Amino acid sequence: MGRYKEFDKEAVLHRAMLVFWRKGYEAASIPDLLEAMGLSRSSLYETFGDKQTLYIEAINWYKKWKQAKRDILVNAASAKSGIRQYFEIHIDSALDGESPKGCLITNAAAGMDSPDEQLNALIRERFDELEKSFYELLRKGQETGEIKPEKDIKTLSYLLSNLNHSINIVAKVKGDRSKMQQMIDTVMEML
Repeated sequence: MGRYKEFDKEAVLHRAMLVFWRKGYEAASIPDLLEAMGLSRSSLYETFGDKQTLYIEAINWYKKWKQAKRDILVNAASAKSGIRQYFEIHIDSALDGESPKGCLITNAAAGMDSPDEQLNALIRERFDELEKSFYELLRKGQETGEIKPEKDIKTLSYLLSNLNHSINIVAKVKGDRSKMQQMIDTVMEML
């Protein structure tokens, strides 16, 4: 009879996510993950299978953990206020000293030369979801008259999505909150 696993799977997955976020997939070693997760090698493999499966589960956990920020776009009372609020929280999150800088998904995309199609599809899906969320909010803004009908909201949603990812990268290199805020102000004027 096997032993009962006496750990909180979500808590250890969160710790693994932080290792992948800080180090990236390639640089995160099994000993790094074991130490952070507080698991034995056998528990890691029994629970998650292998490092790649753990990485995919960590990315899915990250998506779930960060969903509240995405929900701002879905639940916004107005397009402009929703986009501004999203980016204010996004900048705070990207520069948060408690978490690794940037974003796990953006970091994963930067190293997206993986032959694993499941992983690549997961990353593309997350990018597409964000762009679609911006598009839907901008479309609502056009319907209410907040966004002018001649605005190309498809291109604007792509721009906003890319602004999101660029903030993640810049936060890792040069986290200048005032310059990030100026970028958001400039983009808001375009809407």
